[in-house]
Amino acid sequence: MPSIVLPPKPTALQKPHINLAVVGHVDNGKSTLVGRLLYETGYVDEKAFKEIEEMAKKMGKEDFAFAWILDRFKEERERGVTIEATHVGFETQKLFITIIDLPGHRDFVKNMIVGASQADAALFVISARPGEFETAIGPQGQGREHLFLIRTLGIQQLVVAVNKMDAVNYDQKRYEQVKAEVSKLLKLLGYDPSKIHFVPVSAIKGDNVRTKSPNTPWYQGPTLLEVLDTFQPPPRPTDKPLRMPIQDVFSITGAGTVVVGRVETGVLKVGDKVVIVPPAKVGDVRSIETHHMKLEQAQPGDNVGVNVRGINKEDVKRGDVLGKVDNIPTVAEEIVARIVVLWHPTAIGPGYAPVMHIHTATVPVQIVELVSKLDPRTGQAVEQKPQFIKQGDVAIVKIKPLKPVVAEKFSDFPPLGRFALRDMGRTIAAGQILEVKPAQVQIK
Repeated sequence: MPSIVLPPKPTALQKPHINLAVVGHVDNGKSTLVGRLLYETGYVDEKAFKEIEEMAKKMGKEDFAFAWILDRFKEERERGVTIEATHVGFETQKLFITIIDLPGHRDFVKNMIVGASQADAALFVISARPGEFETAIGPQGQGREHLFLIRTLGIQQLVVAVNKMDAVNYDQKRYEQVKAEVSKLLKLLGYDPSKIHFVPVSAIKGDNVRTKSPNTPWYQGPTLLEVLDTFQPPPRPTDKPLRMPIQDVFSITGAGTVVVGRVETGVLKVGDKVVIVPPAKVGDVRSIETHHMKLEQAQPGDNVGVNVRGINKEDVKRGDVLGKVDNIPTVAEEIVARIVVLWHPTAIGPGYAPVMHIHTATVPVQIVELVSKLDPRTGQAVEQKPQFIKQGDVAIVKIKPLKPVVAEKFSDFPPLGRFALRDMGRTIAAGQILEVKPAQVQIK
């Protein structure tokens, strides 16, 4: 039985590669839109899709067919052991785009932080339907929270799909209203809304996804796929030391330990002597695989499964980082960071202990000192050693991880120098690391 989502075609792997985070509030149509993009680009198995369509019709849920493509794909993944995480991809004219599937429920924000930390660009899906839009973008909305996060994670390339246009009769006024509200939020976050494409779409009907829709004669802009095609693959820092945060670890019969992750910096080659920290275990790279293809080497941006000899599955966990023996990733004793407080019901003072999400790691931390409060516009210090900081404040703080974790200066390794602080099921703050006091690491 072929997989419902087809593997990359040979042409795709010749094209520059981009990782796309699909973000937005639950029920705004993310899964449906991803299913539609895969379908329109020829990456869905026709026979399997027909079965899904018929099933959806029988259940009176025709509108669910495209969303079910991803559900079916996830079930297949859960049944069979495959090395890479659930990444699916499709082609545009110029690019091969891997979709990092990010579901929108509140408890998925953790995964979203991990998933989005691997993204080069983001597709923000927002429903035009009355009620759904207001909830998504409201103070408690995940749409709003997701936009804050992609900003924190340094994602500059963004497209906004105003979805469910069929549900508002393709009303231009409603589209303009949604666009104006989202633009306001983007501006607040430091994006330039005039440089961001908004596309009115219907994921269910297919309007403006691949072809221009006759239902929106008032919209003269590009289709969603045309916008995605304009995204630029980021420069890949191959000249920096190797850093690969681990997302998953498997033990595969006959192969041994396989660690999965995305190479963020440097180059990983078969035969390399590598170290995984914090556990400080050393091993040799036996093979590297991506999308079921063997590679001799992996470069920044590649999502890979790496078969490592000499390291047991029990010794490694998600959040550890793979590097080379001659340049070991930094385990942090203490960090100095610039943070923005996104949400907090009262105030934050020294001793506050949230959870830090950094690259693929999640670790309890304590804010041990508030160094200074900054003017958000200029970045200049306005107060030394403040007693507390609150929502909307920007500050320099000292943070102590309460368990070993790899953290690097943002200026050296951006993906390992950005983080979010969470507490009470919410994202409290987002930050960038300015200094790291390294912990002692004994290689085993």
